[in-house]
Amino acid sequence: MFASIAYPSWITPEIIPGFPYLRWYGLMYIFAFATAYLLFSYQVRKGELARADGGLKVTEDDVISFFTWGIFGLLIGARVFSTLVYDTSGVYWHKPWLIFWPFQDGQWTGLQGMSYHGGFVGGFVGMLLWALRHQRSFLAWCDTMAASIPLGYTFGRLGNFLNGELFGRVTTSPMGMVFPNAQKFPVSEEWARVTAEKVGIPLPAGAELVNLPRHPSQLYEAFFEGIVLWAIIWFVFRKRKPFNGMLTAVYTIGYGLVRFFIEYFREPDADIGYRITVNGNPSPTYLNESLLNLSTGQILCLLMILGGTVFLAIRAVRSARHGE
Repeated sequence: MFASIAYPSWITPEIIPGFPYLRWYGLMYIFAFATAYLLFSYQVRKGELARADGGLKVTEDDVISFFTWGIFGLLIGARVFSTLVYDTSGVYWHKPWLIFWPFQDGQWTGLQGMSYHGGFVGGFVGMLLWALRHQRSFLAWCDTMAASIPLGYTFGRLGNFLNGELFGRVTTSPMGMVFPNAQKFPVSEEWARVTAEKVGIPLPAGAELVNLPRHPSQLYEAFFEGIVLWAIIWFVFRKRKPFNGMLTAVYTIGYGLVRFFIEYFREPDADIGYRITVNGNPSPTYLNESLLNLSTGQILCLLMILGGTVFLAIRAVRSARHGE
């Protein structure tokens, strides 16, 4: 009896198999933006944004314009960060025009590869530029967005799951899932044989490689970084914020904390590996050998936690002194 789950064989990256122009990942992005927009609009209708923005009227055109700037910033930042930070081939540094080129070898591939942290920075800049141009309270609008984004983010991680990518490390947990595109391991390695035996994967005579269960870390992220973080901000902090910028800080710190710990279950990019290891030597990314082995994502999350905490402290002090 298997102590793991097989990745559903009917799932393909294309919504219509063999038709590469319609992909689940792109559709999930549309769902994400639509969810965030609906939650943002709800806060506008309730007058929450207008009250935080000094009583200024908020029109539908304002919301659409704000979202347009934020989305463009997010997509640009996510793509640039993914290609220049996470891609190790160096091709995008030498040919930067390929960053937004959706073809490879004459075949349509779309813009595969988006970085959350790049999207965070890009979206932040896009929204800031909009607020400066329209002379609105950036922190009031950013807080409204912070209460809207996480639930939409859930769909992005579901898109990763439907793509069969960004899966986790090898596990013997009943939550483990065998992903068809995951790295297979030599049966000659004892740890691989032991793991296969623990989860009930048969090893036929003559078998050379085995595909071991992985944490479905995309689903962990969809639940905790999406649903749980959204619920905390929406139901606990949204109507109780003492100053503008608090929800922005709570989101930044909360996402950083949740993502930092989930990274222990998610496998880092094998070509990058860990940025920091306990002994300074390379360590296999598919196993969690030490909590002191830190990935690129964890380092960026620590920066989010630090930045959010400093920002929250500064805003709290300014609010106490000046009643902002």
